[in-house]
Amino acid sequence: MPVLSAFGAGSARGFGFSGRTTPSGPTVIGQAFGGGYYAGKINDSGTQYYLIVAPKATGESSSKQWKTTNTTTSGTSSVIDGPSNSASMNNASHPAAQFCEGLSIGGYTDWYLPAKNELEVLYYFLKPSTATNATASGSNANAVSPEPISTNYTLGSPAQTSVSAFQVGNSEAFATSDYWSSTQDSALQGWAQRFSNGDQNRYSKVNSLYARAVRRIAV
Repeated sequence: MPVLSAFGAGSARGFGFSGRTTPSGPTVIGQAFGGGYYAGKINDSGTQYYLIVAPKATGESSSKQWKTTNTTTSGTSSVIDGPSNSASMNNASHPAAQFCEGLSIGGYTDWYLPAKNELEVLYYFLKPSTATNATASGSNANAVSPEPISTNYTLGSPAQTSVSAFQVGNSEAFATSDYWSSTQDSALQGWAQRFSNGDQNRYSKVNSLYARAVRRIAV
């Protein structure tokens, strides 16, 4: 399916267009919306949100550390509240989150580093390749249908995304590599997800991995 240029302007975190009536929400995965592309829904404490992934050219970095030291960062334990996690990391000691927090794309400034379960949704709906999945990963208690809740991947599900722009080698595709989430696992490690096979794993915070910004809009 064709992917159009993203549109709109606004700045309030977690809302739609600042100073305007929020338009109807996106309906098709990969649809241009709110400065990026619709990537699925997430359920945070009973409230559903549209997840909007930033354009690759402006909203992705191929080499950012979770933190410059392997030490604890308070306020980063949530597997779903990416805005809160990321805000707690918005400083030079946390390059991946600081990169996302500093973005202004399409007039929006509420971009952040996604939490573990938000990042998982991006893989589920925008998996770039046809590789088989890591079947010990993928369980997401915050998933929203049509993604199954609290269910690990099978070898073939999720399949490669049908959104051509997000397929491997194309303009918006995730790298078949590891992306940081904003969720801390321990003083030494943060959670990441591999976009080749969906493996969710912990890495030393000082490792340099990919980072891709998102924003969320209440349904």
